[in-house]
Amino acid sequence: MNKNSINENQAIQEGLERFLELELLPQEPEALRHTGVVEQGAAERSVQPLKRELKTEFATPARTQVREGHRSGSSEVISAEVTSQKKPGRDFEKSQKSRTAANKRNDKKKDKNKSKSKKKDKKKTSKWKKFLIALLVLAVIVFGVWYSLIGKVYKQMKYEKVQGLASEPMKQDGVTNVLLIGNDSREKGNDGRSDAMILLSISKETKTIHMTSLLRDMYVDIPGHDGNRLNAAYAYGGPALLCETIEQNFGIEVNRYVLVNFQAFAALVDAVGGIDMEVTNEEVQWINAYLNEYNLLEGREMTTDYLDTSLSGEIHLNGPQALAYSRNRYIGTDFGRTERQRKVLSAVIKKLPVAFATGGDELLNELLPNLTTNLTQMEVFGLSGDAGKLLTYEIIQTVIPADGTYSNASIRGMSVLEVDFEANKKIIQKEIYGKE
Repeated sequence: MNKNSINENQAIQEGLERFLELELLPQEPEALRHTGVVEQGAAERSVQPLKRELKTEFATPARTQVREGHRSGSSEVISAEVTSQKKPGRDFEKSQKSRTAANKRNDKKKDKNKSKSKKKDKKKTSKWKKFLIALLVLAVIVFGVWYSLIGKVYKQMKYEKVQGLASEPMKQDGVTNVLLIGNDSREKGNDGRSDAMILLSISKETKTIHMTSLLRDMYVDIPGHDGNRLNAAYAYGGPALLCETIEQNFGIEVNRYVLVNFQAFAALVDAVGGIDMEVTNEEVQWINAYLNEYNLLEGREMTTDYLDTSLSGEIHLNGPQALAYSRNRYIGTDFGRTERQRKVLSAVIKKLPVAFATGGDELLNELLPNLTTNLTQMEVFGLSGDAGKLLTYEIIQTVIPADGTYSNASIRGMSVLEVDFEANKKIIQKEIYGKE
């Protein structure tokens, strides 16, 4: 009980005591005397218990009611109801209990909310896990199907493991180099000399494909042999010795190759539906001349696929005609011949996507059996995965030796090109690798 409550109770008590003394005491003895029963002292003594009761009631904080009082000579009852404040200890205890209960209710709500939130999070996580697992399974299936398809295609080619090149990387300084070798074999084998040598350099950094023709008449040092024309390296030691000769003389590492014979080249052009080329009337005459040899080798009529000798301009060429056009070295010497080879190859590359979409089986069945390579199945798989991107790359055509870096010469009775190798090394590094 606070100080204000105590003062208030004392004031009420003092007021009641004055009321008893002023109102009850003077009347009660007189009333009692008229009755002849109680004396004045006895009347005063009868009031004392009531005073004590009032003192006791206001001295304690308990809630009480006072409903007794007598006026002398009457039955009138004086009632008083006094309500005091509750004990602070009980208030605090009840308040604490109330707060504790409220906190417990709040905690339960929070726990429920947390539980709901966790369930939602678990559901979301579960959905994402299922999605990722499904995506992973799909990727594995696609990978498996694609790898199986590449494996089927790969088996149609002739894989040739070359011990000296097998352990060497396919890519160097961000560039993948693959040497395309056109074999001039008159049979369906790998003998003969390399009639065409085109270095395909694929750069993901510059998004370019460099097609670099290496002229076969360049006089070079051939490891383990005397100096000779570049195409003699293939005749001496096949693709491995040719790659080694290129690296030694031009400082460019080439460890992968694809060997293409006459039949494969003609089949490739036919598989894409032929190509349209700008042809002079003089070139038309030479196309017919080279067709004679091809028809003889293939057992066909001598005049098969002959062109009208009056034609010139843009002409549609089929496989054998494009092959004859590419082999011509009498117009523009070897520089003109390699330029025609690059033109044909560029035209074929542009038509490959449509060819695969409309007649992929025919293309592969005609082309692949005539290809020989040391590319592994995984390497072919990697290149095939980039095929879509590679078709968007810029194709840049160059020739080695570059203008102003060679001279015509005759060595041991051979008409050859004497080359400034240092100048051509710098050109190759700049063009293919972007190095100054």
